Parts: sequence; structure tokens; C-alpha cells
Amino acid sequence: MPGFTPLWDALLAIPHLKTWLFAGWLLYFLWLGGWILLQKREPVATLSWLISLAALPYLGFLVYYFFGPQRIKRHRARRRRHHAVLYPDTGGQESVELRTLAHATTGLAPSTARDVRLLVDGGNTYPALLEAIAGAHDHIHLEYYIYNPDRTGSALLNALVERARAGVKVRLLLDAIGSSRAKARFFAPLLAAGGELAWFHPVRPWMLWKRPWMNLRTHRKLVVIDGAVGFLGGINITDEEDERLRPDAYRDLHLRVEGDIVRSLQEVFVEDWAYATQRKDFIGDVARAMPPAQVGPIRSQLLTSGPDSPWEAIHRVQVSAIHAANRRVWLSTPYFVPGEAAMMALTSAALGGLDVRLLVPRTSDSRLVTWCMRSYYDELLAAGVKVYEYGPRMLHSKTLLVDDQLAIIGSANFDHRSFRLNFEASLLFEDAAVAATLAALVEGEFAFAPRVRADRNRPLFTARLPEALARLMAPLL
Repeated sequence: MPGFTPLWDALLAIPHLKTWLFAGWLLYFLWLGGWILLQKREPVATLSWLISLAALPYLGFLVYYFFGPQRIKRHRARRRRHHAVLYPDTGGQESVELRTLAHATTGLAPSTARDVRLLVDGGNTYPALLEAIAGAHDHIHLEYYIYNPDRTGSALLNALVERARAGVKVRLLLDAIGSSRAKARFFAPLLAAGGELAWFHPVRPWMLWKRPWMNLRTHRKLVVIDGAVGFLGGINITDEEDERLRPDAYRDLHLRVEGDIVRSLQEVFVEDWAYATQRKDFIGDVARAMPPAQVGPIRSQLLTSGPDSPWEAIHRVQVSAIHAANRRVWLSTPYFVPGEAAMMALTSAALGGLDVRLLVPRTSDSRLVTWCMRSYYDELLAAGVKVYEYGPRMLHSKTLLVDDQLAIIGSANFDHRSFRLNFEASLLFEDAAVAATLAALVEGEFAFAPRVRADRNRPLFTARLPEALARLMAPLL
């Protein structure tokens, strides 16, 4: 462009321009590199950041500032319960160690449930949720990653408004980015009825002195009603997860639970609400509204993880459960980007003769993630892991089944983001009936999921090369 010619000529006329540019880049890289190194992350992740940002002079600072890994500290309203077992201990040593590990890394003690129902897809989940809300008398607590202002979101909003007008305390906590389609005006009827709304990690670009938490989201889908009924799993509030409205709706799994385990769900919501609102005055009211302990026959434990803890509790428990398996390991996840420990656990179980199966979507909602997932297939298949790609719809279930007794169901994907960056919640059950129900559901999915063959056609430019390149991004996904 002619208008820029004099400016360009003046720039090139600066004495020792290349030397100054190199010195500036070197100072930038040393400063940002030192910042990254002091985070003391895994070497592979650290090197990935260093190499990526070295190629983005100055712009790399903004990328890392907004999206780089972070740890946050927050007040924990959680009441740590120190009694280790709330039910007779009839499990083996592996079971005891797993419960102890979960307790130590989350601060949430083992618990029990009186009733556990597995809800498949939105067509079963949303009616059960609306029915439970209609019966609420004291409070309704909801925490979601995605809440869209569509038919599903409107139906739930109407139910909450009705209960709020009846005097029920409604507290709705939404992720500010995941639920960005639902503007504040959409929830005006709920606020007018006396309900409360809070946003988790809202983006405030004008607060330049405070590092934003754009990459740290609450991925939980959690509901507590009167402290007696709880919902948790992978289903958000959106038409995209209701097969009655859309034939391409996600294939997903949710839970409805009753019993003492709901107390753990309540503790997590209270902690998140207090953190998001910077208020604690409501805690006493919630504690007084809790029903008496309702010990049940189903061993349960709530697993939580997030960037406010260094222990990666869900990751640790899943890897430990796989190592403790004796017969089978069935894993279903929409995003499979494992770390070295998880890959070692899965391949070791398969090499040891166990029935190890991985169920993933044929095509994820992210092409990059799909390529990255497939980059692990060769190693898995060589070890004897059976890999299945679910095809009719986007598989969104996050489950782990170990042997005939242990089942984990929740919001956490099997990837770095869920293990380290997102706030997640999953439920662990040590119960033969729950495990059998999950096994039957997953086995039914295999009928619609062709098994991946080791001799599959993999063209260089449309499969092998994109997969190899995507694998380089694995620590950052």
C-alpha cells in the first residue's frame, strides 16, 4: 500500500534494527519462558508452551496470559467429615485404598445412597428433573456449564419461576462462557419471582490488573433439591441434548440420586456459590434445611477436581481404579486425550489380559480433538485395547466401569482439560446393581459403534499427518 511506504522505509532505516528485534525477542522469551518454567508443569506441556510461544513474539504473552494454566485459591466452605466409612466395610483392600484416596484428594468422605437411577439422554433426564423441581418445598440449587435460552431452557426456567413464587429459594449458578447465549434478561422472570442468579468466572476485560480466568470453567451439571434429591452427570440444559427435539442430539448419561450422598453434592454447590457470589450468609439457612442423614445400601462417593487443587482427584481415582481391575475396564468419553499415567494404566490392563474397551464418538464436535484421539489408537490396539467409535450421534457420556462392582459417572472427560482446568464432579459407586445397569447400557452402545481395526485405511494427508500434528497439541487441549 503506497501510504505505508514512507513508514516502512523509516523502519528499515533504523540502525541495527535486526539486533534490536532479536534482543527484544530474546528478552520476551526469557521472561515468558521463566514464568512458564516456574509453573513446574509436566515437561511435555512446558515444552509445548515454550515452543508455541517462541514462535509468537509478544503476542504469545497475551495468549499465555489469557489461556495459560493457572491455579486459583478460594475459601472452602466445605465441611470436612473425618469419619472414614459410613457403612460396613465388606470390600477388599483395593476398595479401601480407593475410598481413602478419594477422601484425601477431595475432602469429601465416603457416603451412601438409598436410590440411584441412570437417566439416558435428555428425553429421560429433563422430565425427571422437572418432576423433582415441582415437588421442591425449601430450596433448589442448580449449577450448569451450558444453559441455553431455547425450549429446554425455557421449560426449566418456567418451572423454577413457579417454585420461586411459591416461596422456594432458587439459586442458579451458570458458567459465564458456557452459558453466554443466555443473557441476563432471559432470567429476569426468575429474579422478579425472588430467585437468585450468579455467574461463574465472568469475563471482565476492563480489570486489566487481574489475570482473567477465561480458561477455568465450571463444567459441573449439578442439582440439589431440598437436600434430599440430587442430579449429576453430563447433560446440560439445551435442546442439543434432547433427542425428542433434535435427531442429532448428543447421546449422554445422567444420574438421579437420593440418600446421604446428596449432602456431598450440597457441600460442593455451597462452596461454588459462596465463591462466585463472595457471600456466606446463606450457609446457615442451607445447613438448617438439610434433612437427617439417610444412610443407604449403595456405597457412593463424590469426586471433584479443579484448578483450586493440585491433586487431580478424578484423574487419580480413575487411574487407580484401572490399576486395581481384575477382569474388565470399560471407558466411555467424548474426548480422549490421556496423559502418560492414564495410557500406562489402560495398556497395562490390556497387556495383562483384562477386557479393556474404549468407547468414543466416531466424530467429535471438534475436528482437532478427533484427530488427537485417533493418534492414540495404534498404541492402544497394539496392547490389546478394544476401541469402538459410536456413530449414530455424538457420544457425550463420561463413564468408567471396572469389574462388576465399580462405576464412575459424571461430567469429567478423559482429557487434560477436565483433569486440570475445569471444575468437575463425578460420582463413584461400589455397587453390583449400579455396575450391572451401567454395563448393560454401555454394551448396548457397542451395537452402534464399529470396532476400530488395526489394518484400517489411514491415508497420509487425511489421517496420519493430521493425527500426528494434533498429537503435538495434546497437552494444551
